[in-house]
Amino acid sequence: MSDDNNPTPPNLDLIQMVQRARMMHDADAKPSEMGGVYWVESKPNHPVSPPTPRAGLWVIQTDADGIDALWATVKAANERGELGYKAKASTSARRGGGDPRQRVVVVCVADSDDASEVERVRAALVGLGINAPMDYERG
Repeated sequence: MSDDNNPTPPNLDLIQMVQRARMMHDADAKPSEMGGVYWVESKPNHPVSPPTPRAGLWVIQTDADGIDALWATVKAANERGELGYKAKASTSARRGGGDPRQRVVVVCVADSDDASEVERVRAALVGLGINAPMDYERG
């Protein structure tokens, strides 16, 4: 047991184990077929710059019919290291949102203050043929 003066440090091995299990779970997941989780995630297959407190994200709008194809494109590019430090796809509509068929794919950028990195990721998304509406949100 810990006290206020000597808190127990987090078990990083356990955290990493849970993260690896999550990535294995999401490896072949199709967002349209998932239940019980709000997101499926993807990370690059090699180390990339970790997020800063100023991380941001590109939010790409789609719908239930288009989510799987868009996710497959973004996930593959992200795993190759062409996008951000993480990408994720919604598996259901936002609670309280308007259209129950609305979905999003998010590409996380490590630092919103790095304008060239933010633009590089945007250009990479466009280069993948993504022409869906997308917005950038600072973290």
